[in-house]
Amino acid sequence: MTLRPDGRQPDQMRQLRITPGYLAHAEGSALIELGQTIVLCAVSVENRLPPFLRGSGSGWVTAEYGMLPRSTQTRSPREAALGRVGARTHEIQRIIGRSLRAVTKLDLLGERTLTVDCDVIQADGGTRTAAITGAYVALRQACELLVQRDDIASMPLRCPVAATSAGVVDGVPVLDLCYDEDARAEVDFNVVMTAEGELVEVQGTGESHPFSRQAMNELLDLAETGIRRLFETQKNALAEIGILDP
Repeated sequence: MTLRPDGRQPDQMRQLRITPGYLAHAEGSALIELGQTIVLCAVSVENRLPPFLRGSGSGWVTAEYGMLPRSTQTRSPREAALGRVGARTHEIQRIIGRSLRAVTKLDLLGERTLTVDCDVIQADGGTRTAAITGAYVALRQACELLVQRDDIASMPLRCPVAATSAGVVDGVPVLDLCYDEDARAEVDFNVVMTAEGELVEVQGTGESHPFSRQAMNELLDLAETGIRRLFETQKNALAEIGILDP
């Protein structure tokens, strides 16, 4: 394998920074910078529910995702201007929402919806995994606020959740693919995991040829090492604003 585009080792993640409380008005927010990928995550709390949950006494966590027109090398039209949300956007919104709900006790939220907006400011691969990782930090702030205001009786989040990518590039398993690597990967995985070590979702594709069970296990192990580092960064970011996760 030739040197990775940014000079990293195969098991090395891009430089990561999470800035909590980035927005003044959102109940929770975080700016996540993963190499050249930058995503802004913000949580809004509303006393409403989707129709299928009304009267259930349970709450809901959902997500919306979007990319700014010049987050990429060439301008992409806003989906609002096109009058429709693309299939890729729908897919990413759903995986972010599922990932957050997997660690949330929805019955403790009461009849309210927490919407996490994830907006990609700059993209260089891994926008969905960065969005999931940053979204947890924003959601944790919003839930802390609800507890402090006595809107809910106890913390509804079981544990942190985070995500990263792993793949095979030039025959070598690598962690946290940038766009150039993602575009030419032979095998590409996105992995979502909780801090308790449970998998929420695994998206794996053999881009150029099938892959073996052994290769899959190797990529999952590689992804887990990266996600463990993400948990530490989430914890440190929250500690900056006085929120202590176990």
